[in-house]
Amino acid sequence: MADLTAPTANWVDPHVMMMDPYDTYEKLRAESPVTWVPAVNKYLITGYPECHSVELDQTVFSARVSGSGATMIRALGENPMLRKDDPEHAVERQAINPTLRPRSVTQVWAPIFDRNADRFLAALSDAGPDKADLNRDFAAPLASQNLIDMLGLPGVDTTTMSRWSHALIAGTGNLLDDARIWDAADTARTEIDELLADLIPHYAQHPDHSITSALVASGLPHRTAAANVKLTIAGGMNEPQHMVTNMVWALDNHPDQRRHVQTDPSSWTAVFDETARWLSPIGMYPRETTCETVLGGIALPAGAPLGVVVAAANRDPRHVADHPELFDIHRPKLPHLAFGSGVHLCAGHWAAKSSIGQIAVPKLFDAFPTLRVDHSRETQWNGWVFRGLTTLPITWDD
Repeated sequence: MADLTAPTANWVDPHVMMMDPYDTYEKLRAESPVTWVPAVNKYLITGYPECHSVELDQTVFSARVSGSGATMIRALGENPMLRKDDPEHAVERQAINPTLRPRSVTQVWAPIFDRNADRFLAALSDAGPDKADLNRDFAAPLASQNLIDMLGLPGVDTTTMSRWSHALIAGTGNLLDDARIWDAADTARTEIDELLADLIPHYAQHPDHSITSALVASGLPHRTAAANVKLTIAGGMNEPQHMVTNMVWALDNHPDQRRHVQTDPSSWTAVFDETARWLSPIGMYPRETTCETVLGGIALPAGAPLGVVVAAANRDPRHVADHPELFDIHRPKLPHLAFGSGVHLCAGHWAAKSSIGQIAVPKLFDAFPTLRVDHSRETQWNGWVFRGLTTLPITWDD
């Protein structure tokens, strides 16, 4: 049978997806795992086998994207490793790998993560059970401070880091070309570049365990090192921040599973992995075909702009056979794509598992055993390219 032309989904509304994308993902998957979506000017790939195939073949599916897919390059002002293929990507990735491997995470970073968690648990307690917001008072500042420490950015406070990260991540996801988003991203980029103009020469003379120091020590050009610091600022806060709130929200809505994990702390790993699968903080990233190809039975031209929708793939019933739309920490362990795969597997995934899955959220429930979502106040979700809770009011019994 001849390869099929991708169906066109004129009905997809990005504004609806910003509020909740999962109904859209289910409809797209049911129609075709590869669909042309005019509203975002991309072929959206929503099937697990198809997304996985893209991740494993950088020869045909390149990270070097153009057109509307180049929003990351526009936001950061330079092409970081995430938008490069091997061997160029490998050179830059190898620079930071040692400081993010499990041994370094355990020996160097875990004690810092633990100290930071204690600091912001105290701040959360000070906010009080009537006014506390988990994102504002704990998840965001904790993710900010962990990122400041890992990057080695002295003098930067958590409010500034949060602003930088949100501005750059919004720019990276600015598919609708919102001028206000570009203005904020430009301001953040300029401020970071001014800091790095002094900091990169400093680390050339005074190396330490930080990611910035590792990039400098590798001998990469100043612009390349700076681009990857900005990449880490953009992506290194968003995912851990949203994993804190997503894990709490998931357990609050599944009290039996919450009771289980609070009596069996060994289950925290399963909570982290299942939350990442079910509520993937990074929902989509771009790729571009280098030649004519076929994916999921759909013919694609050379230069096709692709959106690899890992948040949809992680709920594909062809991969997760038993009710993939449900949160279930007891399901058999399955691989997922929340941290990517192949050569572009998220460099910080071990740090995220340690800082959030093994330290921050378990300590949160130890400190506040009766912690729960405060349904008398409004909870807000936002995003589909990057998705998470922007407001999560919580309360607990004094």
